[in-house]
Amino acid sequence: MVLCFLVHTVSSVSSLSSSESRLLFSRVFGAEMEENPEKGRLALKEKLGVVARQVRTAVCVSREASGSVCGEAVLGEEALALGEAECGVLSLGRAEPFAGENVALWLGVQALAFTLVCQPHENLLLAEGTLRNLARHCLEELRLLGTGSEVLLKSDRIDATLQRLLPHGQLLFLNHRFAQNMDKELSNYMSK
Repeated sequence: MVLCFLVHTVSSVSSLSSSESRLLFSRVFGAEMEENPEKGRLALKEKLGVVARQVRTAVCVSREASGSVCGEAVLGEEALALGEAECGVLSLGRAEPFAGENVALWLGVQALAFTLVCQPHENLLLAEGTLRNLARHCLEELRLLGTGSEVLLKSDRIDATLQRLLPHGQLLFLNHRFAQNMDKELSNYMSK
């Protein structure tokens, strides 16, 4: 099961220091985090921030090791940016932020990172395919790479994408025809 999905920054934003990561969107799945939503909301936000900072560090290390430079975002070239994206897996220790050991699968696309936190027994190839599909929909349909993009105002559209591609945190095996139909359905919803 996928425990959470995050969209956050990995490169410097004018209001952030060089070591911070801004959490733009998060969705937590499962009953573990829903027991007391009001009391634990700030604690959960801090815990998700820890994951975002760990992923930011991993993306920066990956970029330094490969010698790649984060280029400027250009609208209409989301597919190219996704093709050049770095990806990786982090092992999260116990209670960072979820009980037990988990893994964070990340995809760094220019100034953004998309992260799935999964249980360690999940199929990581399936999780990577789902993460790339989620990132593609977010980038193409919502224009998240554009300047002045207001991700927070588009959270309902990200929720709709998650509801179809990752229902209740469950990874789906999709055949080609079903994936095409789902893409059409999502495109129709996003165009409204």
